Amino acid sequence: MARKSMRAEIVGAALEQFHIRGYNAAGVKDITDAAGTPKGSFYNHFDSKEALAVVALEHYGAGLRMEDLADGEVEPLTRLRRHFEFLRDETVRHGFTRGCLIGNFGAEIADRSDVIRTAVHQSFQQWTALIAATLTEARRAGSVRPDLDPEATARFLLGAWEGTLVVARADRSASAFDSFFTVAFGTLLVRGDEHTGT
Repeated sequence: MARKSMRAEIVGAALEQFHIRGYNAAGVKDITDAAGTPKGSFYNHFDSKEALAVVALEHYGAGLRMEDLADGEVEPLTRLRRHFEFLRDETVRHGFTRGCLIGNFGAEIADRSDVIRTAVHQSFQQWTALIAATLTEARRAGSVRPDLDPEATARFLLGAWEGTLVVARADRSASAFDSFFTVAFGTLLVRGDEHTGT
């Protein structure tokens, strides 16, 4: 199998280092050492660590299996639940030591870097749009209340998810995830007749 390009090696190492250590603690040398590339080669591929962070964020987003949210072969709420279950399982697999890189960057560096803030904003917008489209399908199918606002609900779910990740990492426990799924799929995303018990 052909070896990945030096640029791809750097991006992969950056994604790992940013996720484990955070943006500020992961220096260019840490990244190139992890990639097994000379530090001097970094600037042949990237103008700055900021520029690399934006590319790493794009690669992170591609690994979230967002395409599953648009799988028309699966019932909308089922695919939405599976999406969050996949993200939960990834967090558990890493021993609760990593959160969402988008949220991590938003909390750590967005106030000090317009470039990264813009990338974080766009990532959340794209994610919200996919969830909202899934909820629109669910509303059309009668799986949720007819008055559910898909976009507002999508924004709420993402905010709740990011907060859930923080609590799960602090607790080193999956109990926060249990609460998220119970409230999101057992209370919020139900049909009107289920909600009222009629």
